Amino acid sequence: MSIVKRAVGRLVHRGWAYVREAAALSPGSTGAYRFRGLGEGACVSFPQGAIFGEAWIEIGAHTLVGERVSISAGMGPGVDLGPDTIVRIGSGCSIGRGSHIVGHQSIDIGDDVFTGPYVYITDQNHVYDDPETPIGRQWPRNKPVAIGSGSWIGTGAIILPGTRIGRQSVVAGGAVVRGEFPDHSVIAGVPARVVRRHSPGLGWHSPSAIRITAPLPAAAPLTEHGSRTA
Repeated sequence: MSIVKRAVGRLVHRGWAYVREAAALSPGSTGAYRFRGLGEGACVSFPQGAIFGEAWIEIGAHTLVGERVSISAGMGPGVDLGPDTIVRIGSGCSIGRGSHIVGHQSIDIGDDVFTGPYVYITDQNHVYDDPETPIGRQWPRNKPVAIGSGSWIGTGAIILPGTRIGRQSVVAGGAVVRGEFPDHSVIAGVPARVVRRHSPGLGWHSPSAIRITAPLPAAAPLTEHGSRTA
């Protein structure tokens, strides 16, 4: 590589690094005022994905939102969504690049939640009640989503409307999650289910371990004819 190409390459990389730093959203930066809340030390990396409805989006302190992450509240810009927060991301979180958080009613992500890249979280789904009307033209249905503090969401996981994930839980990469899951769960599969749990006295175990290790009821004593008494 020639000296000129190396010099140009260094300038391009330095310029791009400057642009990324200058265009990131953080408290006090241009555009940050549009959010309902952007905590101290929070950063929405550049380039950003589609972001709208900022007045109904809160991002906690020291949370890092990766590149090309889309966060939206409502169907589109310029709609009044009422007095309440729609999308809340807690403090100390890390949202992986290319992820989508699409809120219409309520998405609540606790503190210290980490996600891999390309995670999809939504509280709205299309319906197919009317078999004659195109599904995309039927009015969608909302159901709140909550992800407990300290959880990890693996790469490519999909969190569907109505999901409630307990604290300190793990969602495996590629899982499609719907339903309610207790604290300290490992959730995997399509559709997702609990494959491991943590319980006092047992530690981490499969869900069947409690049933397997539970003592069996005592057998009734034998009669003189060899049959069991009632």
